[in-house]
This record gives sequence, C-alpha cells and structure tokens, in this order.
Amino acid sequence: MTEYSADAGQVVWSSRLKDAYGSAVELEDENGKASVFEIIAEFEVQGQGYAVLRDPEGDGEPEFLRVIVPGDGLPELESIDDDDEWEDISELYDELTFPDDEV
Repeated sequence: MTEYSADAGQVVWSSRLKDAYGSAVELEDENGKASVFEIIAEFEVQGQGYAVLRDPEGDGEPEFLRVIVPGDGLPELESIDDDDEWEDISELYDELTFPDDEV
C-alpha cells in the first residue's frame, strides 16, 4: 500500500456511516458479543473509505476500519488485516488531527 500524506490533498472527509446509522454503530466481535462504537471520523483516500471509531466504555484508543459500500448502498465496516495499510491509515489520521505546528 502507498504511504499517504495529508499534505498531498489525498484525503476527502465523508459521512456515509453517520448519514446511514447516526453517531454510533453496533459491531459484533468474533464471539458474537455486540458493542456500540462512537463514529469519530470518516474519510476517503484514493477512493477507499475508512472510519475511526471509539468504544466509549474502552481505553479510548481508536479503531480503524475500512468502509465498504456493497450493491444495496448501505455502508458496511470491515477490519483492516494488512498491517501496512492499518499503519498508513492510523498515521494519516494522526497527521490530520494533530498536524505539526511549524514556527
């Protein structure tokens, strides 16, 4: 996967999940346990959507997931299994939300 940069204008903020589901989504883990996650941010990079979620009951570390829009038009979330992609997206989000202040 290509390394992304907020400076290159590659990011488009979006709101597909919030438009479809509101400010939170319920996800099931591999054991079938459901948890509610707050939607913190959504953005697209080179046409691929990503969501940043936070478990309000958890440690505050964000979850990064890929947003997929299948044929029926409702967005779905899937895990980012590729470590390089996950690292690129988490670093990009950090860059977008905590930009370096050059003085």
